Amino acid sequence: MEINWVVVGWIIDMILNGVVWLIIAAVSLLLIDMSDTWTRKAVKWMGKVDDWIRKFVDISFEWIQKKNLKIISSIILLIIFGILAQLGIIPKLIT
Repeated sequence: MEINWVVVGWIIDMILNGVVWLIIAAVSLLLIDMSDTWTRKAVKWMGKVDDWIRKFVDISFEWIQKKNLKIISSIILLIIFGILAQLGIIPKLIT
């Protein structure tokens, strides 16, 4: 009985590819798990920063209304809204 070397090579190739993909999957799962914890920490931090920004904007609005400042309030609000627009926070504040 002759050995079909093409089939043997094909089987060895499939086994080696399976082992390589198993290693890749294990490493990927570890990286995904690490990045998932980093993402959770980043989302918590972003929530705190969002609360700080909201509080700052509310305090600024109240201060401007109490002082009845028109020109200064316009400049301050222009700067604040410009920064918030550049950071992409205004759509978040609206929703």
